Amino acid sequence: MSKPIIVGNWKMNGLTADSADRVKQLLAGLTTSPAPGVEVVVCPPFTQLALLAPALKGTPIALGAQDCHKDDKGAHTGDISAAMLADVGATHVILGHSERRRDYNEVDETVREKVLAATQAGLTPIVCIGETEDQRQSGETEDTLGWQIKGSLPDGFTGVVAYEPVWAIGTGLAATAEDIRTTVAFIRAELERQFGDAGKSLRILYGGSVDANNAASILDIENVGGALVGGASLKPDAFLSIIHAVPAA
Repeated sequence: MSKPIIVGNWKMNGLTADSADRVKQLLAGLTTSPAPGVEVVVCPPFTQLALLAPALKGTPIALGAQDCHKDDKGAHTGDISAAMLADVGATHVILGHSERRRDYNEVDETVREKVLAATQAGLTPIVCIGETEDQRQSGETEDTLGWQIKGSLPDGFTGVVAYEPVWAIGTGLAATAEDIRTTVAFIRAELERQFGDAGKSLRILYGGSVDANNAASILDIENVGGALVGGASLKPDAFLSIIHAVPAA
């Protein structure tokens, strides 16, 4: 199995001064207490990528982005291509986040096209899947996730899958350990069904109100290969606690 990965999604947060300070604190924390068995990625807003790339180069923290366009270039005002992200120093990109699916009506086919673009540019795509509260209450969780995997992940996918129950994002709610265990086991089985042996090694992250208090119990669940962290990633002490909560190999 690949190295566990902890990804910080800063969302629409971070001006120059506080972004630089946040990274400085994270690097200091990892110098004092290294986590060599963990891959760490921070995904700031587009405006902070060029600022943080030099600061993170050669450090234990990789730089990621929060989205990209499916095209390499063109007349797409306000969009950023995967090639542009790679050019500025990013190595990872979050795709298909529930907020993108909701706010911009992104469908699985759109996400799939972006994954192909990211892969072509040499980026590691972190693809989000997850069910809404209505889908969960209607017993449609597995159907929803199965179709999202099939629609969002292209053949030969080698990136990361992030399971984020939509009803647990930004709500302060987190799925129970049994909820996560059951659902992630289904995702693993579905990845193996759709991708064969390759599906056995794809990392599955959990995202949904992960914080310093619940990280250890979540990361200890079978098949959970890391976490996609939202609000807590803006707090260096909390994010460092989550990184250090990854079970020893």
